[in-house]
Amino acid sequence: MIDRFSTIRERMVQEQLVSRGITDERVLDAMRAVPRHLFVDDALQSRAYGDFPLPIAAGQTISQPYIVASMTQALHLSGEEKVLEIGTGSGYQAAVLSRLCAQVYTVERINSLLAGARKVFDTLNYFNIVSKLDDGTLGWPEHGPYDAIMVTAGGPAIPEPLVEQLVEGGRMVIPVGDQYLQTLELVEKTADGVKIMELERVRFVDLVGKHGWQ
Repeated sequence: MIDRFSTIRERMVQEQLVSRGITDERVLDAMRAVPRHLFVDDALQSRAYGDFPLPIAAGQTISQPYIVASMTQALHLSGEEKVLEIGTGSGYQAAVLSRLCAQVYTVERINSLLAGARKVFDTLNYFNIVSKLDDGTLGWPEHGPYDAIMVTAGGPAIPEPLVEQLVEGGRMVIPVGDQYLQTLELVEKTADGVKIMELERVRFVDLVGKHGWQ
């Protein structure tokens, strides 16, 4: 089947990602491969590769391609990792991660979003993604600890259960701040505790749950 979006994806990679410092070739290849247009409503498919977030169901959004690539690159995935994602949303970020690690566990609190994402995962044969409906701020301890954790919603602080479920030497990216603007933080768990590096300013939907916004 001819993918009429492949040329547009390549332009997205060159103009939005490479030009802004995304250098991890595996991340770039994943962004080239995953059909982003399948993760948005049919009416928005023509805009799926634009340099902006797009609305999805339940008042949520699909992040702009650059933010997806930047957060993914920050995890430094090599291919063997077990990754936890908090906030499945459209499913696009989990799909990108699935091409870069061994297993993705993703948690979503909104049933309609999770059902839609699962449908696309099945269509694309992304069988290394496991999902569940739950409070993502609690993580998914049954499958932990994780080599990397990605949080795709902004919270007031880093949820302690997520830090606990990260392996020593593991990395987590999470937006932290108020409900209008956050700082994307890279959290590295060490034998002495956690190290936090601030990456860039971002704006995400609310991280809702016991250890997030109520």
